[in-house]
Amino acid sequence: MADMNTIASIIEPVVKAMGFDLVRVKMLGGEEEPTLQVMAERPDTRQLTIEDCAEISRALDEPLEAADPIEHAYRLEVSSPGIDRPLTRLQDFVDWSGHLARITLEEKLAGQKKFKGTLDGVDGETILLTDDHGKEHRVPFAMVEDAKLLFTDKLLQETQPLSTEGAEEINEEEGTDNG
Repeated sequence: MADMNTIASIIEPVVKAMGFDLVRVKMLGGEEEPTLQVMAERPDTRQLTIEDCAEISRALDEPLEAADPIEHAYRLEVSSPGIDRPLTRLQDFVDWSGHLARITLEEKLAGQKKFKGTLDGVDGETILLTDDHGKEHRVPFAMVEDAKLLFTDKLLQETQPLSTEGAEEINEEEGTDNG
């Protein structure tokens, strides 16, 4: 199993130097079709264009090849976080305050492992969330296993795509082997 912290430490400086923020680095697909997923965004728009994704992918090729942090062949996927984006940094919970989110914890907190509600920001290292019943929850960021925004009309209005021009022309490259 590849060490995701090591992989992220290779990827993040490259992405930052290009003027983007790294959102998430994750291995998907198991042993059958392993994919290294890199999510990044422009700090000003919180999105990426198709050209941005291609540029980041090309820039990561050499550093990943040189470091060889993954023992087997894999596919590299660079993408924007999308509308129902993962929330991976404490600042994400501040930035997306007022939006509906689902949070899953590594272990139960007050008898509950899953939380769904409107983000109310943070207090130090604690995420503030109000559920559908009006109950306020304080969730320690360190306990979060997974968190993501949930698709709503409000979210859609606030995250209109930069451009979809050329999306239908993108073809997956055959024979790319990053490993």
